[in-house]
Amino acid sequence: MPGFLVGHATHPDWRAALALAGAQIEVRRPAHELSGAGPLTLGFAYFTDHFAPHAQALLDELRQRWPGVAWVGSVGVGVCASGVEYIDEPALALMLAALPAGRFEVFSGAHKLQRIEAFTALVHADPATPDLQELITELSDRTESGYLFGGLASSRAAAVHLADGVWQGGLSGVAFTREVALISRVTQGSQPIGPTREVTACERNIVTELDGEPALACLLRDLGLPTLDDPRAALPRLRATLVGLTDAADMALARPGQFGADTRVRHLVGLDPGRDAVAVADVLQPGMRLAFCQRDVQAARRDLVRICSEIRDELETQAEATLADGTAGMAPAAQRILGAIYVSCTGRGGPHFGGPSAELKMIQHALGGGVGGEDVPLVGFFAAGEIARHHLYGYTGVLTVFAGEA
Repeated sequence: MPGFLVGHATHPDWRAALALAGAQIEVRRPAHELSGAGPLTLGFAYFTDHFAPHAQALLDELRQRWPGVAWVGSVGVGVCASGVEYIDEPALALMLAALPAGRFEVFSGAHKLQRIEAFTALVHADPATPDLQELITELSDRTESGYLFGGLASSRAAAVHLADGVWQGGLSGVAFTREVALISRVTQGSQPIGPTREVTACERNIVTELDGEPALACLLRDLGLPTLDDPRAALPRLRATLVGLTDAADMALARPGQFGADTRVRHLVGLDPGRDAVAVADVLQPGMRLAFCQRDVQAARRDLVRICSEIRDELETQAEATLADGTAGMAPAAQRILGAIYVSCTGRGGPHFGGPSAELKMIQHALGGGVGGEDVPLVGFFAAGEIARHHLYGYTGVLTVFAGEA
């Protein structure tokens, strides 16, 4: 079965960081080859924006070090690996996998999917791409499961992403066939502060009515604010308030007080007292569900542990993964986690969870041991938006694991 090898490092010089990460991979290479896992064929490379200007040179060096490996990845303001986060420092995280030929295909604007029957796909994108949500939906429709996972490049320099080349703009990534066993979950970082209401009147991003009532009145009621007459008291509460949106056909709540996987958290961007309306950072349609919310550290910690537990339970007890609850792929029972990709929001990470690398340490502990009892090989990055199914999220984490026989 496929093997996954991880290396990660921080260093001001990208060449030195690559050498350190590469040494970690190579020290595990003999055991990998003895296991009969097959040749390394696919690489995942995530690097912080300190290295963005050197993306092409980095890709060239990756190809030279590991000939025959196809590469995908992205820049981020932070990157992560098993139990560790590198945020706002020069770093990279690499993972190489031995997936059989014909079970994956790298795609980009210059190379459309054409060789495989895509079941699901890892996607990276430039957040400045026009009509990004439409492109994500279109790609989702081209996969058998409809399930995508990944995120938007985050950078103070060029928002580059890798797919056997260095790209700006558009989407890129790697698609997988049904034979690649994947399980994916979305974890939310916000909690409703009021009821979930139906959008009964709106104009693009302006909500005028919720459940037939003025939208602004609903917001003030949920915040416990009688009026806006005292801006000094109201503004701090309003600035901390976000909006959870769910399409009419999707699940708004997983359980009382906790958003479901289909809820997208967006910013509250304005108020219109003259129309009793509120403005949000998304386009709305009548029939959508809306709940005002706030970020909640304890809720985020509980939800992160929950998705890790669900993944492990699925591997142990279910013969077939179900797509209805945000899972992708086929995962026969009694299999092990071979490797993982984690895409988290730039607004999450250790500082939000209580300490350096706290978010990744929670995942490391909750997932438990991988093959051979070692930590699950994991890499990922902190994104400007997270992708799961056909949705574009914010303030969430998307954890996807590759499963197989130990």
